[in-house]
Amino acid sequence: MRFTKAEDYGLYGVLYLAEQEDGRVVPLSEVSREQDVPEKFLAKIFQSLSKAGIVKSHRGVKGGFTLARSPEDITVRELVETIQGPYFLAKCVHDHRECDKSENCPVRHLLSLTLTCILEQFQKYTLADMLNWKKNPELIANVK
Repeated sequence: MRFTKAEDYGLYGVLYLAEQEDGRVVPLSEVSREQDVPEKFLAKIFQSLSKAGIVKSHRGVKGGFTLARSPEDITVRELVETIQGPYFLAKCVHDHRECDKSENCPVRHLLSLTLTCILEQFQKYTLADMLNWKKNPELIANVK
């Protein structure tokens, strides 16, 4: 299992918006440059995040993006699932009909338990937590 580039770029892009003072409108080109992310790819990601009400698009000469909600109200799970869709480790975990062995399959059971743990962590932590860890790296050691 590994994060896609879209998830990685999206998380870093939104984290960058969260770091801005007083909800400053940030041009997409700045986010792209500062996070070393291809601008066209980031534009597609931010379009999805905008539709989901996570970021807000501002048009015009001084246009760009801001967070649409407080970082405390945006879970990592919401970010990941908005960017990439429902999170699953194998098709059989998402839809048991994908495999004729899945009903009593120990592999499916293990993957299902693992997915539950991952999603609980994604739901537990918010953009505010990630921002706090970035500002205070010593706190990461205490994350459980």
